Amino acid sequence: MERIKKYISHLQGALERLKLEDVRRSIDVIMGAYHADKQIFVIGNGGSASTASHLACDLGKGTSIAGKPRFRVISLTDNVATMTAWSNDVAYEDVFVEQLRNLVNPEDVVIGISASGNSENVIRAMQHAVDIGCQTIGWSGFGGGRLVTICDVNVVVDSDQYGPVEDVHLILNHVLHAWIKEEFSAL
Repeated sequence: MERIKKYISHLQGALERLKLEDVRRSIDVIMGAYHADKQIFVIGNGGSASTASHLACDLGKGTSIAGKPRFRVISLTDNVATMTAWSNDVAYEDVFVEQLRNLVNPEDVVIGISASGNSENVIRAMQHAVDIGCQTIGWSGFGGGRLVTICDVNVVVDSDQYGPVEDVHLILNHVLHAWIKEEFSAL
């Protein structure tokens, strides 16, 4: 029981230390992309890849209302054939940047999710996004890593444990989803 309590206590502390102004800034960038009809791309590895897929699903389907414009969002973690082709033929470190080169336009939004903030394939993709004039959002933990030096907006979970960082990222996704649903219902 103590190990369970310890994990939950750590997670609660990470949530309590979350900088809500950074969360709000990330919501504002995402909503700005929606209102400007810009694309949103989401990337991540491992558990963060799963969160990227979940975020794209919740934005693309979960916020859809009949008769209203929809979010134009895609997770670059979802096409296994594309990911393995780029990884095999170029390098795993370029798996996301190569996909962005096919799809992204200036002023689109790219969201990079990396628990450590140091995933090289996320870093390369985010740097490319910055270089061509995209808006960038980083969700990380472990002090933010290199990701915080690149992104326009950063939400850094104050934890050095992968589980709680990934838990908070998933909660951020649901906070965003709830925010959008409430905003859309007021329109």
